[in-house]
Amino acid sequence: MLAALANPERRVDRILATKEAADRHAADFGKDLGRKVEIASREDLAQRLPPGAVHQGLAALVAPLEEPQIEDLLARCGDDALVLALDQVTDPHNVGAILRSAAAFGVAGLVVTERHAPADTGVLAKSASGALELVPMVRAVNLARAMDQLKKEGFWLYGLDERGDAPIGGLDLKGRACIVLGAEGEGLRRLTAEKCDRLVTIPTDPRLAALNVSNAAAIAAYEWARRRGS
Repeated sequence: MLAALANPERRVDRILATKEAADRHAADFGKDLGRKVEIASREDLAQRLPPGAVHQGLAALVAPLEEPQIEDLLARCGDDALVLALDQVTDPHNVGAILRSAAAFGVAGLVVTERHAPADTGVLAKSASGALELVPMVRAVNLARAMDQLKKEGFWLYGLDERGDAPIGGLDLKGRACIVLGAEGEGLRRLTAEKCDRLVTIPTDPRLAALNVSNAAAIAAYEWARRRGS
């Protein structure tokens, strides 16, 4: 939540805090946000939150971020940049974890499908651990069209797929790259795979099932970051 408060693009309407939390985070609030803090007991705070919500003495009512367009994402990309694209990944925990890995490894942004992708809910934001404020998430009406646009802007598209002909760890990922990951259990759709310049794999022990999509995204982003720095 503190990441949301620190994001100048977020409009903060109200902050609910226990006295202890308000004192502890006074420096994070500053003068402007400090005026919006309402002191509440832990019991009152819990009653005013949605069922199942967990708090640490602090909660905020904020407006949704303006959804970025792919042009906004491209404006963030230099000659050496990585974009992750998700083909109908629906689990908000997975998408949140992918955002967290993206922020950790310097990924420029995330492209998801407008349909069959989770909304920016509290579950996703909590899983992202603040990364939703750092990594733009573009919702593409048509993923294939968005991939074509990335190609026109000099991105090489790598699809992570068990049919891949090379391990991702052996590729030169310098320059502009987009790594495309498929849905949980189903993988890349046929058209999405065909749009990729190359299908690649993450080698695993054959006795185990395929990696969770968020694990695969973390490994792929790490490989890009590692080779970028070499």
